[in-house]
Amino acid sequence: MSLDFLQEVIRDYGYLALFIGTFLEGETILLLAGFAVQTGKFGLELPYIILTAFVGSLAGDQTAFYIGRYLGNRFIKRNEKWRARAERVHTLLERYHGVLILSFRFFYGLRNLTPFTLGTTNISAKKFFVLNAIGALVWAVVFGCIGYLFGDLLENVLEKALKDVHNIELFALGIIALIFLLLWIRKICRKK
Repeated sequence: MSLDFLQEVIRDYGYLALFIGTFLEGETILLLAGFAVQTGKFGLELPYIILTAFVGSLAGDQTAFYIGRYLGNRFIKRNEKWRARAERVHTLLERYHGVLILSFRFFYGLRNLTPFTLGTTNISAKKFFVLNAIGALVWAVVFGCIGYLFGDLLENVLEKALKDVHNIELFALGIIALIFLLLWIRKICRKK
């Protein structure tokens, strides 16, 4: 998906687009929504994008967990590629148990597979829900604020660059005017 497409989706569908995007994956659309809040163009507000992203991410991961709980082992047994990835998640789970559940959404490549694979383990649904909710909240706040702050930084950089361009244009215009003035004076001096 292109950034232009995602910006159009945010402009046209706002919080609903953010919810669906965070339900499925999320980082890019949440960053763009944070940027959109900062620019003020789409009528979005930071607390609401954080809340929407939290709910979307939590709902998506809970859904993946329950799909894994009821269908995961059969699916993993039939798919060799998924089996290797599931083994990797199981290994990480043995070493980093709670930390993995809190932080998986911050690691590219683990975001979608981990809750599904965790559903195939003996982790209680209650424990997964609590740790997943904490992780989803931290994730939504971090990425929403990064998008907002990055938008502010980008706007400041662009504003400075445009100001610099304006100053450069004025300087270049002054040089060109000075050159024409010198050429005109030279021409007058030659005639005399």
